[in-house]
Amino acid sequence: MSEPESDRMIESEPDRKLRDRSGQGTDNSPAEAIVAIPLRHPWRIVIAVVLLLGLAVFVLDAAQRPDYGWPDVGKYIFDRRISQAAWVTLWLTIYSMIGAIVIGLLLAIMRLSPNPVLKSVAWLYIWIFRGTPVYVQLVFWGIVALIYPVFTLGIPFTTPWVTVPNEIFTNLFITAVIGLALNEAAYMSEIVRAGLLSVDEGQAEASTALAMSWGQTMRYVVVPQAMKIIIPPTGNEVISMLKTTSLVAAIPLSIDLYGVSRGISAVTFTPVPLLIVASLWYLLFTSVLMVGQHFIEKRFSRGTGRAKTDKAPIAPEPAPTAGPGAPGTPLGTDFGGKG
Repeated sequence: MSEPESDRMIESEPDRKLRDRSGQGTDNSPAEAIVAIPLRHPWRIVIAVVLLLGLAVFVLDAAQRPDYGWPDVGKYIFDRRISQAAWVTLWLTIYSMIGAIVIGLLLAIMRLSPNPVLKSVAWLYIWIFRGTPVYVQLVFWGIVALIYPVFTLGIPFTTPWVTVPNEIFTNLFITAVIGLALNEAAYMSEIVRAGLLSVDEGQAEASTALAMSWGQTMRYVVVPQAMKIIIPPTGNEVISMLKTTSLVAAIPLSIDLYGVSRGISAVTFTPVPLLIVASLWYLLFTSVLMVGQHFIEKRFSRGTGRAKTDKAPIAPEPAPTAGPGAPGTPLGTDFGGKG
């Protein structure tokens, strides 16, 4: 027996496994798969169980507690007065947000203007309307018709040229829309301004170099990218506006959802059931708005993330092997250099 053959015979088992695992001396056998064991979090399970038990206890207790007045909730949930008031609340939200977006856009442009007067006026507006409570503002707009019974146009301390009766602020619905829109515009202007500032200035400069006008630059370059920043907080503001409409009682406007439910409860002496009814309608509207916000965000975030796929990556096939001197055998090392 030759010496190399005897060396192979006395080769130990651990050395053979190590050599096989390194990929040498095998017939291109695949490496063993690594079994990953997920990290366990027992405290997460404990906390989840405690929360579920607490929720179940609260639901069971509330279901059998007569103070909630569940029969009255079922009686008034689809009452015609409540449903009509819910539509009034919805239209208040829509009209107020439209006005707030338009005014907020103008204020944002004024804040970004190089004109110091426009910038100062916009800053003063935002400072006043963000610094005072919305309830106080609605109370003020409710008494504007008493302060200004007529609108006049002319030179001060002389006979007015034009006198117009103040019929705008005598309509409580229009007054509520104006008050809510003016307050929300201060917040929308900052949201729009933040979205416009998030776009790099180099893109606007590149658009100018391509002979694009200011309007084309804003429409095709700046605004589409700024919408990714503007849409999420705007959706939150819409939901917040829906709930803020309950404060129009300060004007006083009592045909909204909260006002009608409060009026019914004052007659039937069932405040808790009517509060639950109003809350359920608010939850319905906010849920629909949240779904719409999700799809709008998905629409404007296209192309910003990596595409997800369920297909597993295809492993590269091993290179064919050939014996020494066989056709197609590479010369030298595996890296392409000559040995």
